[in-house]
Amino acid sequence: MTTVNLPPRSASHQDDLQSVEEVFRYYRDRGLDPGYQGHFEERYAEQFVDYMGGKGYADAVCTGTAAVFVALASLRLPAGSHVVLSPVTDPGTVSAIIFNGLVPVVADSEPGSYNIGPEQFESRITPETRAAVIVHLGGKAARIDEIVAVASRHAIRVVEDCSQAHGARLNGKIVGSFGDIAAFSTMYRKAHATGGCGGVVYTRDRNLYEMARACADRGKPFFREGFDEKNPGGFLFPALNLNLDEISCALGIRSLRKLEDTRRRRIAFLKKLDTRLHGLEGVSLAPVSDEDSPFFHPVTVDDKKLGCTAADFGTELQQQGVAVNPHYDYVVAEWPWVLPYLKGERTCPNAAAMRDRSFNLLFNENFGDPEIEFIGTMFRKTSGDHIRRKRNIP
Repeated sequence: MTTVNLPPRSASHQDDLQSVEEVFRYYRDRGLDPGYQGHFEERYAEQFVDYMGGKGYADAVCTGTAAVFVALASLRLPAGSHVVLSPVTDPGTVSAIIFNGLVPVVADSEPGSYNIGPEQFESRITPETRAAVIVHLGGKAARIDEIVAVASRHAIRVVEDCSQAHGARLNGKIVGSFGDIAAFSTMYRKAHATGGCGGVVYTRDRNLYEMARACADRGKPFFREGFDEKNPGGFLFPALNLNLDEISCALGIRSLRKLEDTRRRRIAFLKKLDTRLHGLEGVSLAPVSDEDSPFFHPVTVDDKKLGCTAADFGTELQQQGVAVNPHYDYVVAEWPWVLPYLKGERTCPNAAAMRDRSFNLLFNENFGDPEIEFIGTMFRKTSGDHIRRKRNIP
């Protein structure tokens, strides 16, 4: 059997060590220890805004979950307001809604997709709906322009969860710039990372930015003239300390410079793999676009042609050394612990069907021709084995 050692992500390089040393030198020269909300976060926020098109404001926070939490908190919605949520996402997204005292209402995805569509979004709007959290899953943009148009007609605020889609575009416009405010995860597995954990809140609304900073740092009104952070009596409201440290921000600066190259290399890998798998019976990669920022990639399986489920096919590939997630158990409405918090219709048949007929291929920007050959060989072998069994061919 053909085998290959799949390359790890390992996005950290010597220049990242230099970034850490730069932080220590900068603060040592000033007789200080590196903390947070300092020189490197300011630089990082400026460069993040530049990457997003040069307009707006950014604040670095400690995790992607914190970014979603802060983005929602900055809207200052009435307690108990309904928030329409994409059907497939991380538990942190749902938890951020609940811990803000808001009520999640899960909408379905579009057929053949993990992403919510405008029709599915509008169908779950209630009289109590005040916001939506729209997830761009796996690095592919949702139809966010149409969703925002629907939201505007209903006076609904839109939070974009771009945790898996750094740099993805829709019709040339970068995700995170469509809604009222956006949240990004910058944990170590993401295309853009600030180290082990991290997150960014981004908005083009100055007032939302000022509120987000207060929500991320104990209610401090940084925007008020004469604000004294040594006087807690002048703080605005109860809030947690969700800041990101200076070392992580320095790592983020380096990572941000590599993001477009990372995105291009991932897209190139998927396109070449799609060519390698051309004509493979019963199995197909989801389409990939130059506007995507792939995080994982769905592979659909025709169970009628192959006589096996997508999960079974993915599990066999996994056993042969291909990196996959055979069964993507992130359909929100199927989690028992979240059901008591949900309102309205809880079934998401499109999302469940997409999950059941696909598995997710895992990869990174270090994959190249040897990995394409190995993965292609394993796909063809597994597909061929199932077809022969289904047709009773020895």
